Amino acid sequence: MKRLPTENPTVEQLERELQRDRHRRNYRSTLVSTISALVIVAAIAVLVSMLALPVLQVVGESMTPSLFEGNIVVAPKGSAFQKGDVIAFYYNNKILVKRVIANAGEWVNIDEDGNVFINDVPLDEPYIAEKALGECNIELPYQVPDGKIFVMGDHRATSSDSRNTAVGCVSQEQVVGRVVLRIWPFDQFGFVK
Repeated sequence: MKRLPTENPTVEQLERELQRDRHRRNYRSTLVSTISALVIVAAIAVLVSMLALPVLQVVGESMTPSLFEGNIVVAPKGSAFQKGDVIAFYYNNKILVKRVIANAGEWVNIDEDGNVFINDVPLDEPYIAEKALGECNIELPYQVPDGKIFVMGDHRATSSDSRNTAVGCVSQEQVVGRVVLRIWPFDQFGFVK
């Protein structure tokens, strides 16, 4: 059998082919490392948001004018809450957002006009637009039980909160975290007061 003569490639052809091959390997390597980095960053972001820094969307109007329906907020985990803090907590497989009014052992009283008193001292509430007694079926004055937090929505006329036995006071185990930052919409970005 007779062999056909083969032409040897030129040095330029070999260099071009070698360059193409290197480019292909670099492209694949870069693509794989970029995708890996994105997957790792996404996994870390999901873990952080679920475990340490929950991001929540506000549903309903019970916190107006402080928070509105559709606002997206950040609620870092924590356990020490002061009067006036806005917290998110679990209730019937939902997450509610309300304001801390009183802590364990304190006495809460609300008059017919919606004025709130803690241990017979009027509560300064610059965050509400309109006072109302709302849906209150607890016996006033009311002492907050041990390990519980008394919460109310800022829109007192419509909020279902600790004034009603259906919701009641919130235990530490129910709390998701303290709402500290509104991140959406961007024009309202800032700390929640």
